[in-house]
Amino acid sequence: MSGRELRPHIDAALVRRLVDAQFPQWRGLPLHPVPHDGWDNRTFRLGDELSVRLPSAEGYREQVAKEQHWLPRLAPLLPLPIPQPVAEGAPVDEYPLPWSIYRWLPGTPVVLLGDVSRDVALAEAIGRFLVVLRSAPVEGAPGPGTHNFFRGAPPDVYGEEALAAFPVLGADADRARDLWAEATASRWEGPPVWFHGDVAPGNLLVDARGVLTAVIDFGISGVGDPACDLVPAWTMFEGAARDAFVDVVGVGLDEATWARARGWALWKAAITVRDRPADAESRATLARILR
Repeated sequence: MSGRELRPHIDAALVRRLVDAQFPQWRGLPLHPVPHDGWDNRTFRLGDELSVRLPSAEGYREQVAKEQHWLPRLAPLLPLPIPQPVAEGAPVDEYPLPWSIYRWLPGTPVVLLGDVSRDVALAEAIGRFLVVLRSAPVEGAPGPGTHNFFRGAPPDVYGEEALAAFPVLGADADRARDLWAEATASRWEGPPVWFHGDVAPGNLLVDARGVLTAVIDFGISGVGDPACDLVPAWTMFEGAARDAFVDVVGVGLDEATWARARGWALWKAAITVRDRPADAESRATLARILR
């Protein structure tokens, strides 16, 4: 599954019909899109206390059942709120995928704040959350697979794609190949641990003071190698904030894990620049990785 196949058209009118037909108890609640939406899912606020989340393509179907099953089990173990499922919607002809209703989590996505690259407190809070997440019990939990596009596996699961993208980096291509060789030279030797899989500004909520209040979108979560959760060291933070993130989140992790983490960040940034050469954020990430 690539998640890049034909995407159904999802708008407020469709979501209104789905909710009204399947959950008539919420028929009278107002519904509108959220200010910042994701790529894997579309999200709408339903009244004051609920949200509706719909996979944007067939490739994200498996994430619905995973979140419905595992998020209630993880929530009591974590230091911050995470999405709380309250209902699962059924596929229908006009929208042939499962979908979810969650409790609404207040807060502003970090992506809407502007530059947070020097925010030491935020970096530390994210790191603390991920350390606790890694300690959650893993019995029966989902390992790398199509449900999370193989996060938790070694980064060379995307080796062919990464190596094909490096020529777009021009003079930096050789440096990228060297870093990729380091990233793919090791494997996670410990027991599998929980990871979020997409620690990105759009999936982190903060309050009016900029304090981290919730972590959302566990669609790519699973258990395995936690290296994929270390990518904020290149994608989000600089200077003292980066150092703080590395210090807090790196408890018990070795240099080889950090090399694999850099590989995950390198792969994603390289393929994004290949597909969208003007993407400033990915070019900034590449500069941090390659220097």
